[in-house]
Amino acid sequence: MADIVLATLNARFVHAALGLRCLQANLDELQPRSRLLEFDISQRPVEIAEAILREQPRILGLGVSIWNVVPTTELTAILKQLRPTLMVILGGPELQSTPEQHPITALADFVIFGEADLEFARLCRRLLAGNKPATRILMAEPPDLAQLVLPYRLYTPTDIEHRLIYVEASRGCPFGCEFCLSSTEAPLRFFPLPKLLEEFQWLLNQGVRHFKFVDRTFNLNLEMALAVLRFFLDRCQPGLFLHFEMIPDRLPDELGRLIARFPPGALQFEIGIQTFNPEVARRLQRHQDYALLERHFQFLRRRTHAHLHADLIVGLPGETIESIGRGFDRLVALEPQEIQVGLLKRLRGAPIARHDSQWQMTYNPWPPYEILENRLIDFGSMQRLRRFARYWDLVANSGRFPETTPLLWTTNPSPFQAFLLWSDWLYAQIGRQHSIALARLAELLFRFLVQETGQDPSVVGPALWRDLARGQNKTMPGFLQAHAPANGASAMPRPTSMSPKRQSRHEP
Repeated sequence: MADIVLATLNARFVHAALGLRCLQANLDELQPRSRLLEFDISQRPVEIAEAILREQPRILGLGVSIWNVVPTTELTAILKQLRPTLMVILGGPELQSTPEQHPITALADFVIFGEADLEFARLCRRLLAGNKPATRILMAEPPDLAQLVLPYRLYTPTDIEHRLIYVEASRGCPFGCEFCLSSTEAPLRFFPLPKLLEEFQWLLNQGVRHFKFVDRTFNLNLEMALAVLRFFLDRCQPGLFLHFEMIPDRLPDELGRLIARFPPGALQFEIGIQTFNPEVARRLQRHQDYALLERHFQFLRRRTHAHLHADLIVGLPGETIESIGRGFDRLVALEPQEIQVGLLKRLRGAPIARHDSQWQMTYNPWPPYEILENRLIDFGSMQRLRRFARYWDLVANSGRFPETTPLLWTTNPSPFQAFLLWSDWLYAQIGRQHSIALARLAELLFRFLVQETGQDPSVVGPALWRDLARGQNKTMPGFLQAHAPANGASAMPRPTSMSPKRQSRHEP
């Protein structure tokens, strides 16, 4: 049993709630009276309520995100029906703008707006002492990061064995990109480096090999980036994997040389391009040097072993299907291992809302609030782009078809137009975007390439079979047997830029 329970519904079991651990680490004398419980959105809210009430808490802190707000609202309603005296405190990214207007807040006792590392502890002390604040919405000032207790020793052996381990070297963002909530956050601040590296060493000693940094701008501060990378390079061993978000047009030579020293599989960079349309970028206050961006991409692909995950956003105000296509083709030419095509989401409080009227931005009213249409892209066309993104994940980002994927644009100079044709054709054949068996997808790929684009089955067949065999398929499918030699998988080609997908920040 615990007086204070900290809980959230993660998108998947493998995720770990760094934010809740930050709260618990800074509870000070109340920490022994607290318990951290993690669930995921596949679990029924009534069963989650049962697990929480089993602890008989007096205070419940719930983390609310765009991915879990609907089931968390149901959970909160159930808990308040069963235990009206349970004091529910909400926080998290979904409530960081006009929290008083959010439906879930009507069910809760308090909402903490901002970074709650210290404010949550202060509120708990008051509530346990019977001294309730007069206001339900509490504004947390950005804490001095040097004063915080770091949360990493709260990762358990079970977490280390089964979950992603999230860490952070900084908070905030200096940029004002209007589609991102980081534009409304506190200024960029850094954790004290000696204390941070000491904690990273502790995690390494416990067996952690995968570190997922949540910093928005890891390579903005050269001194910090170099120190962190040197720390891990000095301790590099098989299985080490580091994920960072990188600003694409900032790669000083010293940092590039250090990155080049890491072995294959050790580094992944998530690089937010978002748009190659300079007019759209200017409209949204996104400042990036495209010439530098391309030069740095080429360096990272040709001179380092880093896995590059690049992001594009569909539906930005002023972007057309044609300009999205040109940007996509430009990015394909840079050969990142992964291209994440994501539909624009209306994040609560993001400044992009100022364009809603002029560009007729229409969003789904239910989370994750994706764009439905705008002035330049109607609903039907946006649906085509949604399917494009989904099928791109299945075929290219999955890493299952590294040799076959480029064949889709062998007869078309535009990878975007070629893949859009495949996407439209595939949807016409099966009428769905999910629950597509690998064997069925491979057969449809073969049919499309041979029948619709007119490619030689004696070229397509062996390439597709090598891809399937690379994925541990031992038996050649019947539709390939007349077109691929029995030993067609024996000579594996060098994989193309589309290699196996690693998890990104944007995945639920």
